[in-house]
Amino acid sequence: MKAAVLETLGKMVVKEVPIPRVDDNSVLVKIKACAVCGSDIRIFHHGNSRVNPPQVLGHEMAGEVVESGKNVTKFKPGDRVAIGADVPCGECVFCEAGIGNNCQINYAMGYQFAGGFAEYVLLNRIVVNYGPVHKIPDHVTYDEAALAEPLGCVLNALELSNIKLCDTVVVIGAGPIGCMIIEVARRMGATRIIVVQRSRPRLEMAKKFGADVYICSSEEDGVARVLEETEGLGADVVITSNPSPEAQIDAIKMAKNRARVNFFGGLPKTKSLVTLDTNIIHYKELFVHGAHGAMPIHHQKAVELIASKALNIKNYISHKFVLDDILEAFAVAEAHTGMRVVVNP
Repeated sequence: MKAAVLETLGKMVVKEVPIPRVDDNSVLVKIKACAVCGSDIRIFHHGNSRVNPPQVLGHEMAGEVVESGKNVTKFKPGDRVAIGADVPCGECVFCEAGIGNNCQINYAMGYQFAGGFAEYVLLNRIVVNYGPVHKIPDHVTYDEAALAEPLGCVLNALELSNIKLCDTVVVIGAGPIGCMIIEVARRMGATRIIVVQRSRPRLEMAKKFGADVYICSSEEDGVARVLEETEGLGADVVITSNPSPEAQIDAIKMAKNRARVNFFGGLPKTKSLVTLDTNIIHYKELFVHGAHGAMPIHHQKAVELIASKALNIKNYISHKFVLDDILEAFAVAEAHTGMRVVVNP
């Protein structure tokens, strides 16, 4: 089969490799779509402790089951499936508690397990039994189904942020994830949504997702404007959906007393030590937390949301590439000129 193999940092080569062999407990999926995530780009440039080259990246994927082992009962050839990233081990204290995205082994597709930038991917016993693999209905395209993975991460984040009826929500960062947050937060009951984005072109792109206020922080003071829009009180929920230390600093300044502040966007390792005015947290009684990845239940709910057309997931796909052009796909995704970039092997 053809696969895009990360051989060393900054070197990914499309070449022929053996098709994985199915054992009694695994499943082989022919990949139809795999989207490019920011974490794929970070791994490409900087590596990851869970990724040992040579490896195939890609964890936002969908395809068709073409072979299944004799012990597999959940899937059969012909099934159309969406596949997510985080794979619980199924046995540790966190997995037993139903929070497999906190699993200390932290298995993931495209990390320890080969991912979807290839013509086929093998789902091993752990992925088949415990992982985020869900059937998709015929009216959902593979491109749409691949985006169940990032949407599942959004569902996890907003669940942790406890969005309530009539909440005012600030989203800092208007990439595909930030725009998904706009739509899902609205459906969870938020009545006023404010988007803060540094790039004017990116902000304009986000306007079709229906927030109430759009603020370009390179042209005006984002904190001051949020306070102005909230009668000086701040927002009930503030979510940072970008890799910016400054956004985290601003987030607590934008928060209302007893607000929930969600550091959703991870920071580069070299910039992860952020100086916060903890007196603001103390006197406002803020709840500051993180959100990372998703559990299989979130991936399932994301598939259901896409299938129900509660979100027009096609709005989040701006570019498509064949596997041979994966380096161009990565370049377009890294340039932030569009929304999600999808590779069709």
